[in-house]
This record gives sequence, structure tokens and C-alpha cells, in this order.
Amino acid sequence: METLIVLAVLAVLVVVVLASSVKIIPQARTANIERLGKYQRTAGAGLTLIIPFIDRMLPQVDMREQVVSFPPQPVITEDNLVVSIDTVVYFQVTDAKAATYEIANYIQAVEQLTTTTLRNVVGGMNLEEALTSRDSINSQLRGVLDDATTRWGLRVSRVELKAIDPPMSIQDSMEKQMRAERDRRAAILTAEGTKQAAILTAEGERQAQILAAEGDAQARVLRANAEAEAIQVVFDAIHEGEADSEVLAYQYLQQLPRIAEGTSNTMFVVPAELTRALEGLGDAFGPGRDAGSSSSPASDDGDARPARRTGRGSSTRGQDRPRGPREGRPTTAEALRAAGVPEALTAGTAVPEALQDTTLDEALATPTGLEDPLPAVDPERRRGPGMA
Repeated sequence: METLIVLAVLAVLVVVVLASSVKIIPQARTANIERLGKYQRTAGAGLTLIIPFIDRMLPQVDMREQVVSFPPQPVITEDNLVVSIDTVVYFQVTDAKAATYEIANYIQAVEQLTTTTLRNVVGGMNLEEALTSRDSINSQLRGVLDDATTRWGLRVSRVELKAIDPPMSIQDSMEKQMRAERDRRAAILTAEGTKQAAILTAEGERQAQILAAEGDAQARVLRANAEAEAIQVVFDAIHEGEADSEVLAYQYLQQLPRIAEGTSNTMFVVPAELTRALEGLGDAFGPGRDAGSSSSPASDDGDARPARRTGRGSSTRGQDRPRGPREGRPTTAEALRAAGVPEALTAGTAVPEALQDTTLDEALATPTGLEDPLPAVDPERRRGPGMA
């Protein structure tokens, strides 16, 4: 019975010894092993055997990259302003033995080294440089920390400044400065916009005036051509119809009411030629005139009176000068553009010669024969038959 008890105790001791001699280290971690208090080796991830009661495994070291955020540190700049700076350090343990035996607390060592290095770097800058030179500060901090922590078995990969907080009074001044700068830029942009708007408006008005002037010039040319055509048509109609003085006098009588329509027309002059034409017209429409006759009847004493010219039979007007075929003037915008008048007007040239077939003086000239004296009318003929 005693033998069984002893065997059981020995078995338990063997199990305890075996359990204490087998160690499992997770991935991305290492452990330093000491034998009889002296560094013996560094065990990596996996199964590790140690000698119980002789070897001792120290706490495991995390080999992954670590991120440590330090509290805000007051730093005095070159222009004697106190700013608060937050920093973040990214580092990784590369040598577990050095990190364990070369430095007591590498986290605290990195924090203190970062603070002192930050004060040295920022202390040589003014506030504006510190606010605008974050990349330069980060590079300098990383270089100093990496050189100092290499012998500790650490590698500093990055150093970042989270925030740089100047005093409240300086922040108010900076806000006022930024507001003034933005107001200045806004005023400049507004002035530039006003300038551009004025330039575009002036350019538009200039173009509008040019187009209006060109349109007015074309309209005047078209109106002048239309009036010239109308005058020419009337002129040709008069000559082709061989109108005599009586017809012209009748037309003049029809136009007299229109002449008198104006409020300022208080009197108008009747030419002497019109008086003679009216005498002939009265004689033509008198009661003693035969409608079909083309000459005056003989008087009582047998004297033959000269024959009065009728509208078509004896007149030779229209044959005084030969006129060839006349080309029409352009009276529409399309015809005007086809004739090249707008280009001539733009170039400062007068109306092309092709549009000046008939001059205005020639169109307004008195037709040939209108100034010929009318034949004398016998007073007896003027009374008509049957009148004493």
C-alpha cells in the first residue's frame, strides 16, 4: 500500500516537471530564457522546452509595430510663444534581448526622448514655421529617435504631430488675420469680376451699335432704292402714257388736298403753267366739247384753229431720248447682300456703281414738253354753244 502511494507521488511529480518544462510562445512574440540567472537564448514562436528549476522564461516581448500616443507637451518657439504639441510614435521591437537588457522601460524612454527632441526642433522655429513645417519636424524627430533607439533594439518608423495648439490670444489674432486675408481676396475677386463684366458690357454695346449702324445703313439704302424705283416707275409711266398737260393738271389738283392737310400749311402757290393747264382742262370738260373729237371745231368766221394735242395721238413725249432696258435696284435685304452693299458700307465705300443706273436729278427732272405753252383757247369756244 505504501508502495502504491509512493508511485503515485512520483507520477504526479513527473507530470508537474514535464508541464513546467514545456512552453508555447504565440506568433509575433519572443521570450528570453535565462539559465541560473544568466541569459541563455531567445525563443521564438512555437513549442519551447526548458529545464525546470534551472531555466526561467522572462515575460514575452511583442514584436509587432506599436503605436504610442503621448500627452500634449508645452513647447516654447523661437518667438517666445508657448504651444501645445501632441505626438504619435510608431515603433517596432527588432531585438528582444536588447529591449530587455539595454533599457529598463523602452516605452517611457521613447516618450522622454520624443519630448526633448521635439523641444529642440520646434525651439528653433517661430510659430508660423512650426505651423507650416510639420513634415520637416516629423523627419527630424524620426531621424533622432531612430538613431537613439537602435541600440535599444527598437526601430522608429514614423513620428507624427497630431496637433499644434497656440495660445487663445494667438488663435484670435490668427483668425482675424485669416478673415482679413479672405476679405482682401474676396474684394480682389469682386473687382476682377466687375472689371470683366464692364469689359463684356462695353464690348456688347459696341457690337450692338455697330450692328445697329449697319442695319440703319442698309435700311437707308433700301429705302433710297425703293424711292428711286418708285420715281423711275412713275417717270416711265408718264412717258410711256404720253400724258399731256391736262392730265398732269388733273393729277396736281388731286394732290392739292394732301398738300393742305398739314397744320402749318396756310397757303400754297399755284404755278402759271398750272393755270394754263387748268384752262385747257376746263375747255376739255366743257359742255360744248365732243367726247370723240381730237381737234377743235372751226370758228364762225371760218378760221381754222390749231389742233390741241390729246393724250396719245399727237404727243411725241417718251421718244425724245431712247432708253434701253433698265436693271432694277435691290429693294430687299437678300438682294442687298447679293449686290455686296453691306461690305461696301463696312469698308467706308459708297453705294456701288451698279446701283446708280439713274441719278436723282435725272429722275426728278421735268419731263420734256411740259414747259411747252398750251394753245390759245377762243373765248367763244370757252362759252360753249348756245351762249350769247
